[in-house]
Amino acid sequence: MKSQEKFQKLPNRLKSIVIFFQKMRLPAKVVYLLISILATIWFLIRVIPKPSRATYPCMQVAAPIMSGFVIWILALSGATFAFKKAKHKLIEAKYLAAGLFLIIGIAATSVFTAQSAKETKAASLDIWYKPNIPLGDAKGMHPGRVAWGHNDQIASWDGKTGFWWEDRFNNQAETDKLLAQTLFTLTDLQDEKASWNELFRFFNKTKHQVDAGYRKGQKIAVKINLNNTYSQESNNEINANPFLVLSLIKSLVNEAGIAQEDITITDPSRFFTNNIFDKCHSAYPNVHYVDHNGGNGREKSAFVKDGFQYSFDFDRQTRDLASSMVEADYIIDMALLKGHVSQGVTLCAKNFFGCTSIEDDWHKNAHCSGFSQNREGKRQYSVYPDFMGHKDLGGKTMLFLIDGIYSNKFVNGVPESKWALAPFGNNWPGSLFASQDGVAIDAVGLDFAITEWPDAPDMMYSDHYLEEMALAGNPPSGIAYDPERDGTRLTSLGVTEHWNNPIDKKYSRNLKTGNGIELIYQKVN
Repeated sequence: MKSQEKFQKLPNRLKSIVIFFQKMRLPAKVVYLLISILATIWFLIRVIPKPSRATYPCMQVAAPIMSGFVIWILALSGATFAFKKAKHKLIEAKYLAAGLFLIIGIAATSVFTAQSAKETKAASLDIWYKPNIPLGDAKGMHPGRVAWGHNDQIASWDGKTGFWWEDRFNNQAETDKLLAQTLFTLTDLQDEKASWNELFRFFNKTKHQVDAGYRKGQKIAVKINLNNTYSQESNNEINANPFLVLSLIKSLVNEAGIAQEDITITDPSRFFTNNIFDKCHSAYPNVHYVDHNGGNGREKSAFVKDGFQYSFDFDRQTRDLASSMVEADYIIDMALLKGHVSQGVTLCAKNFFGCTSIEDDWHKNAHCSGFSQNREGKRQYSVYPDFMGHKDLGGKTMLFLIDGIYSNKFVNGVPESKWALAPFGNNWPGSLFASQDGVAIDAVGLDFAITEWPDAPDMMYSDHYLEEMALAGNPPSGIAYDPERDGTRLTSLGVTEHWNNPIDKKYSRNLKTGNGIELIYQKVN
């Protein structure tokens, strides 16, 4: 991260002060203000006696902090002065002058607010974002591995014409290739059928102590993300990619050998839109396509009453759990790479919220305690270990996927986030992430999101839910996570850490410095 690199270049005295403030858990705005004051004093003390010191690397790091602070002070002072003058001119009945001072005051306030927000975000990132400190126990046949496939020939929508999901803007053959190659990277095998067999076999060995692959008649449910749907009519907002859903069904049927009748594609709390249903149903009509309301070829989602329990009591709990999850032998969790107000991101863990009996209009599903991190960095209960640790959700998941073919900075709206980060070159990310470790894959997704969208809503402390999952047996919050309320506490659900920097994108297993995440990149095509 750029802000992390700047922090490392600060003099040791200032860095030690930042760490001291971190241990005190002071609010980010307070930390920014204090560090800005100290940086300004230190810069002036060092440079005034000897101006040539302004060229020193440490001074060049401190200068932007000081200049930002000066702009902040000037904007605040200017706004205060302008509003006072506007008041006086209004009393004197000099309305034109009062209006001019009011405009100046509003402009100065805007500068003050923007500068404060910008610098606070940068300062807060330096405090909570710590690279290469793995937490938890890595999962998977290759522990902690996250496979990242990238194909820049999949998505070609111009952001303006038609719908992003139209055939003319997407390449089905290249999407099929992306899925296959990502599975190869995850399993270290170069055969699609063999890759699926190993994934099922590892899951059965780990979960059921049975050395067996998929058996005929076993049911598999695929949880997709259709959060931004309001009816079965297609819309242009960010939702599951029709081409990737079809690629997955095709691979499960043709390579994994699963009968269509044993596959369920669902978002139990949402609408299954025509753009996905028509494409997939025409090719695989015997697959079960399940949504909240049913009709028009879709099956209506049923729920098991009180099928889901939370480890912590809070208001407006939703306890009914989708029957498609309860009845499944295996689950594939196919999330989207996008931001989310209140949590920072919505990835694999949050994707399971849609398996509960919430409203089909997402606007009515206010997130209460447990869905958001504390804004001051205090540790608290998180619902995500319950989702990922529940026997009928994360406990049945044999593969975690994050669809990053288009992605979006916000939870809803039209995809608009082409990526500057290498190797994307200001294009759609065109990526698919896969892992057997549900914590590790969300950690990687979060690192990409933070790097590309540092100013997205509620990113601060957005990794707290990952640490709760990684350390579920003894979490920082102190909560006893037991999502079935049967007296059996969860243990570690996977491993989390942040990469070393957004250029190298290396985790501790890549660097051979720890037993954390291993991110393997594969350029497809």
